[in-house]
Amino acid sequence: MFLTSNVHCAPLHVSSLSQLNSQSVFSVKYAVKLLKKLADDGNFKLGKVVHALLIVSNHASENHVIQNNCLINLYSRCGQLSIARHIFNRLRQRNIVSWSTLMTGYLHNGFTWEVPKLLKDMVSVDNLFPNEYVLSTVLSSCSNGGLLHEGRQCHALVLKSGLVFHQYVKNALLSLYTMFSDVEGVLEILKSVPGSNNITDNVVLKGFLDHGYTNEALDVFSRMLSEGSVRDKISYVNIFGLCARLKDLKLGKQVHCRMLKSGLQLDVFLSSAVMDMYGKCGEILGARCIFYSYPDHNVVSWTTILAANFQNECFEEALKMFLQMELQDVVPNEYTFAVLLHSCAGLSALGCGKTLHARVEKTGNGTFVVVGNALINMYVRSGHIEAARALFSNMICRDTVTWNLIISGFSHHGLGEDALYMFQDMLAAKEQPNYVTFIGVLLACGHLGRIEEGLYYLQHLMRDFGLEPGLEHYTCVVGLLGKAGKLDEAEKFMRSTPITWDVIAWRTLLNACNVHRNYGLGQKVADHLLRLNPNDVGTYILLSNMHAKVKRWDGVAKMRKLLRERNIKKEPGLSWTEIRNETHMFVSDDTQHPETAQIHEKVRKLLAEIKPLGYVPDTNSVLHDVEQEQQEGYLSYHSEKLAVAYALMKTPSQAPIHIIKNLRICDDCHSALKLISKVTMRMIVVRDVNRFHSFQNGSCSCADYW
Repeated sequence: MFLTSNVHCAPLHVSSLSQLNSQSVFSVKYAVKLLKKLADDGNFKLGKVVHALLIVSNHASENHVIQNNCLINLYSRCGQLSIARHIFNRLRQRNIVSWSTLMTGYLHNGFTWEVPKLLKDMVSVDNLFPNEYVLSTVLSSCSNGGLLHEGRQCHALVLKSGLVFHQYVKNALLSLYTMFSDVEGVLEILKSVPGSNNITDNVVLKGFLDHGYTNEALDVFSRMLSEGSVRDKISYVNIFGLCARLKDLKLGKQVHCRMLKSGLQLDVFLSSAVMDMYGKCGEILGARCIFYSYPDHNVVSWTTILAANFQNECFEEALKMFLQMELQDVVPNEYTFAVLLHSCAGLSALGCGKTLHARVEKTGNGTFVVVGNALINMYVRSGHIEAARALFSNMICRDTVTWNLIISGFSHHGLGEDALYMFQDMLAAKEQPNYVTFIGVLLACGHLGRIEEGLYYLQHLMRDFGLEPGLEHYTCVVGLLGKAGKLDEAEKFMRSTPITWDVIAWRTLLNACNVHRNYGLGQKVADHLLRLNPNDVGTYILLSNMHAKVKRWDGVAKMRKLLRERNIKKEPGLSWTEIRNETHMFVSDDTQHPETAQIHEKVRKLLAEIKPLGYVPDTNSVLHDVEQEQQEGYLSYHSEKLAVAYALMKTPSQAPIHIIKNLRICDDCHSALKLISKVTMRMIVVRDVNRFHSFQNGSCSCADYW
């Protein structure tokens, strides 16, 4: 083993350390520089050897400040804080370097709360006044440790001493106030303390970005451009982060061109920042181009490209790229698993999600909150709400996202009482609800028909938490009033609320008109919808169904004529189910499946079994100019019926059935599946474009309102 001292370029063999004890070779100056080198290398073992030699040569007593300071630095850098503190405590005479070295050790080893205490002891015990290095260390500890009160006290000391004009003290102050989202504090420091450098700009820019102050971050970026201070990789990483936050592809491309012209070479972190920018701006091809043009990747860059694919709904591509990552022997971290689980949720790929779940438990990544949240989302989106409930109950640490996921999950699965109970538990746990939380809460109120409670949350509780209701919340109230049959009140609410309503909000009211058969208001709402968006196929279908329910076939024909004239194509109905990790897809009247004959026979048997229970085919939405028998034939082989029949054929008798449909489930299939769940004694969970339907023992979780 060899060491290289800072004094000599020639390597020093370990055996020559024994020569330090001889008067001819030993030099305190040499030993001090050697200790600094060992501290830089984190060489604890050889550092102890040098320490021993200093002791036996009587150069490490409590009177030798310089040597002991070097030893404090060595042990702190090697993570041996107890030894460093012992050496510090036995010093008879400590100087400011002694205190500063120990403070830095505590800071870098994560014991940030000890640093302000040391500062107080330094002033009160040794009567030493801190210099700029000590103050910047203390301020950094307050930033990292969330010690705002102590940080402000240190800021007062900085102002009193006049050391605020040192650039690294100013930078530490800016870092402190950005960490606590104190924009006014940051702006005051920038205004009152002259001078800045690249580090200052990067500290402020990153702080604003981390806490969501994009406008302020944009101002800093503009000033950096005007001053020509965009030079290093850290600046570009922060600026690409700003472009990603703004989703400004044009600005991102301009920054990318500027970086290329500057001759700055890509490394793994800079390439990850560029990929992240392109991914969040919706330019997935640009992100992939950067990924494949840079050869050396680590877990950060792999996770970034997986996330870019997920953000652009390329879920299958994300899962396929993970296999490439595995072949490169790159070990995934908690963020990698989170992205993959969210991709499984996007596909409702339960089998793949369960495999990843087993993997995160085996590797110990399941304890991370971000992974737990992704698992809950995956099970909720795949229709396994009880698995999501169990995961939530077993999570040790939760954040606002965790609570939001389980509340909205219960709401979408028709478990309104559970959602509201969970919201009360969230408040009891002192977790701050946010904008998203109240969307789930209002959906739950809508499912339960609790108008007064929902309006209380909207008009009072949200504002108590400092939240301004948005379009999504107001749309939930429209749905709440619509489900209760208060259609005129819902329309009045929409007309009187000063907000720009979108197609989804008006379609929510139109759907309520359809369910409650208020065709006069429905026609008026549909006309308004078609003026907003003449190509919205959902409006045409809803209006056609409304006409069909009252046998106004001229209205149905008119809707179909408009669809043809405007060349608007109705998306074909698809249903699919996953059995033994294999996905089986069906279209209405499907004849392509290899087991078509058996599936059709199973459907016929099921329909024969449920007819004695009161099932009557609902032919309102079928072409009226064909025979009744033919109309019933059209309904018999809708895609969701075929998927359910196949799942009943291929799964164990007690297993729940999970179906996904790309459109709204039709009235006839909804009625049929309720009765099929009763005769087969199975739970059938169908996720359509609007919500989850959990059919069990002849009823549905949606309470026949969807």
